Amino acid sequence: MTSGDRPGPRNFIEEIVEEDIRTGKYGGRVHTRFPPEPNGYLHIGHAKAICISYGIADKYNGLYNLRFDDTNPTREEQQYIDAIKEDIRWLGFDWEDREYYASDYYEQLYEWGLQLIRKGKAYVDDLTAEQIREHRGTLTTPGKESPFRNRSVEENLGLFERMRKGDFPDGSRVLRAKIDMAAANMNMRDPVMYRILHATHPRTGDKWCIYPTYDWAHGQSDSIEGITHSLCSLEFENHRPLYDWFLEELEVHHPQQIEFARLNLNYTITSTRKLRTLVEEEFVSGWDDPRMPTLSAMRRRGYTPEAIRRFCDNVGVAKADNVIDIAKLEHYLREDLNKTAPRVMAVLRPLKLVIDNYPEDKIEELDAVNNPEDPSMGMRKVPFSRLLYIEQDDFREEPPPKYYRLAPGREVRLRYAYFVKCVDVVKDKDGKVIEVHCTYDPETRGGDAPDGRKVKATLHWVSSAQAIRAEVRLYDRLFTRSDPNEVEGEGKDFRANLNANSLETLTDCRLEPSLSSVKASDRYQFERLGYFCVDPDSRVDKLIFNRTVSLRDTWAKIEEAQEKGKG
Repeated sequence: MTSGDRPGPRNFIEEIVEEDIRTGKYGGRVHTRFPPEPNGYLHIGHAKAICISYGIADKYNGLYNLRFDDTNPTREEQQYIDAIKEDIRWLGFDWEDREYYASDYYEQLYEWGLQLIRKGKAYVDDLTAEQIREHRGTLTTPGKESPFRNRSVEENLGLFERMRKGDFPDGSRVLRAKIDMAAANMNMRDPVMYRILHATHPRTGDKWCIYPTYDWAHGQSDSIEGITHSLCSLEFENHRPLYDWFLEELEVHHPQQIEFARLNLNYTITSTRKLRTLVEEEFVSGWDDPRMPTLSAMRRRGYTPEAIRRFCDNVGVAKADNVIDIAKLEHYLREDLNKTAPRVMAVLRPLKLVIDNYPEDKIEELDAVNNPEDPSMGMRKVPFSRLLYIEQDDFREEPPPKYYRLAPGREVRLRYAYFVKCVDVVKDKDGKVIEVHCTYDPETRGGDAPDGRKVKATLHWVSSAQAIRAEVRLYDRLFTRSDPNEVEGEGKDFRANLNANSLETLTDCRLEPSLSSVKASDRYQFERLGYFCVDPDSRVDKLIFNRTVSLRDTWAKIEEAQEKGKG
């Protein structure tokens, strides 16, 4: 569902756009864009931005551009460009033939830089980066003008041309806009437009050794592409006066910048710099490690694009920052997978169960429902035999209170099969139970006991002889604190909050044989255990499943309580 499909009141961006269409601003056109910097992988916060920009264009029959903000060659790589495009397509959005790059406009941006110099609105500054910071002042004290601020137009033109030719070393000079060093908004205190950087660019190679800053390239790129509504997150609100100043001074097409609250999730970081730290310092296995909040990681873990879009749509478009409970995202994921994921039986921590009175050479094919939410998914056959596996946690020799699963003398139901009653156990030399012996009631196949007796638990199982071995990776939260950036202790940072138990790998799991022909990214509900996805590293001789999410839905309980409270 895009924002254009969402019922209910319009959000504030839609109100602005509809008023612009009514008054004929921009000729009634709507044209948005998503401008990622290709210095990392997209994360869940980007998904919200994409949904908003695409949703607005889609609702008002407008256009949507993908433009890469490739203005920092030291951090940008082709792998990031490729990953970003793959993630956007996976989310379900299409920019058609409108794929652009800020580097497409380097020549025009340079010419506009010359134009501002000729107007006396830009100058070449010889101060170092540290000196520029010192000259900017503070929020309570005005900045101090650079001693190079009043160079002549001719001198500035000459120096800027020499900067482009590569006559000066890195960091020795910059081009700055000449605005107001006493401005209350510090972004207006003669911001840097160009810096010298002798680095090879992924697309332009060594053609340029001066590169535009984001603030200089962003608005002008919007203008060149005919963008009408430049939608961005709230941290750029203080940059809007600068966005407007550049466009007004150049007297070119002037889009409207509109800011919305970014997506903040608890137990999650979305800083590209910090995510890169996790990758480079090998706290995770890569950008697509299923514990990461990147879209590629979420795809690998088993998230669906439909669930992410519904979540972003439900979160809505706000003007003020807030923190969303990650349980809400998981709720929409469960809701989607509940309808679409086939049910199967898998035993993650196997315990042998022997049915003493079941024929040794007999194998039954029992009917199992693929998905009770969708009858069109049909049925499957699961083999049943004398030797089975159940979960270790489903047996207790000395059961605690309110434990209704298998125990000595207790009877339970085996899913789709029979009632079984524990009659004996086998232990190893250390006293650990390694085998549970039961008897079964052949009159209870697939139903209740003819005499009306009831059981309080139904267990999943797999037949030993036909079971498939697999590795299963159980993922948990990557951070132990709700706010990963909140740290205790001097000199510590977000890494101190990493969860040492965020991954548990089980190497001897047993799955029902219907899973013998799975493909990468196939999703299933392991009955009673949660939702799982086939990892791309799986092979025919080694199946690997990732736990996507457990079955327990805390957010659904919160919403239910809220609804009862309203009543």
